[in-house]
Parts: sequence; C-alpha cells; structure tokens
Amino acid sequence: MRKIGYIRVSSEGQNSARQKEQLNKLDLDIIYEEVISGATMERKELQKLLSDLQPGDAIYITDLTRITRSTKDLFSLVEVIKKKKAFIVSLKDTWLNLSDDNPYSDFLLTVMAGVNQLERDLIRMRQKEGIALAKKEGKFKGRLPRYTDNHEGLQYALKLYDEGDFSINKICELTKISKSTLYRTLNKNNNVYRRTK
Repeated sequence: MRKIGYIRVSSEGQNSARQKEQLNKLDLDIIYEEVISGATMERKELQKLLSDLQPGDAIYITDLTRITRSTKDLFSLVEVIKKKKAFIVSLKDTWLNLSDDNPYSDFLLTVMAGVNQLERDLIRMRQKEGIALAKKEGKFKGRLPRYTDNHEGLQYALKLYDEGDFSINKICELTKISKSTLYRTLNKNNNVYRRTK
C-alpha cells in the first residue's frame, strides 16, 4: 500500500506551502502537485495519479476542495477510486472514510458535497446580485483592462504592425500580446488589419 499526496492551487499567485506542510507530516511515498482550476477534472497530474493508482493505495488531500469543486465530479472521482480498490483521506473532512464499505461515509459524502456545492452557488448568486446592483447605480466598471494604451508590449506590437514586415502571428509571438488584444486595439483605433495565416 502506498500513501499518495495530491496538492492543487488554482493560480500561480496562490501558495501551496500550507498543503505541503500538512501532507509532508504523513511520510508520503509520492506527491502529485499542480496549478490549475478545480472546475475541471481534465487535470494532468490528477489523471496521472488516478491512472497509476493500485489496490490498497491511499490518496491524502488537505481538504475535498483541493481535489474537486463540484458534487458531480466528486462522485465520479470516488467511483474511480473505489473501482481501483483504493481510498481517499481528507485531513480537514475527517468524516470521510472510504477505506471500507461504510454506508454512513457514503451518506455524509453526499450531504457534505451538496453543502459545498450550495455554498459555491450562493457565492456566485451574491456576486451576480452585487454586479447587477453596481451596474444599476453606475458604479460597475467591469474587469480592469490588462493592457493600457501606454503598455510597452502593446505599443511595440502596434509599431510592428504599422511597419508591415511581420504577420499578426509573428508580432504576437515577439511581443507576448494576444491576438485578441491586438485585434481589439487595432479595431478601437479604426485600423483595418490585413489577413494573416
């Protein structure tokens, strides 16, 4: 039996140190770690973990939200783990015990997953209500633009475009500006951009 850790943060700006500190105390055999949203199950390290899973293996996570963000995904994940005759342990969600066929654990899993989903849905609903109210009061500005008119990379991209020596693809590669940003800026400046490969 192997002890396997799984660590996930949603973005580069987030810190996984707390998860590492907790899991390192367990003397794990291997840790899978990745930086990706939990909204999808198409995660390279998670899929690698599941594919390498052997009977008797235990997956350790700091809490359920690290491995899944939706009730539906949680149930399909648990099904895969059970089929492989392995189990999952959450340090925070101590009620979770899939090491044997425990009907209470299955029941609690359903209830807690539903509560987590409800909490996320309520947060989204409050955000929408807040945005709608801010729009009504004329206070909502939307997402701040990533590139201002004075952004060096964008200015260089526009200069290269005006010179006409490079394709849009090459300009974006050189300046690290996305095509959509460049096209949007050209459109805003009433430039007619040429067709490119």
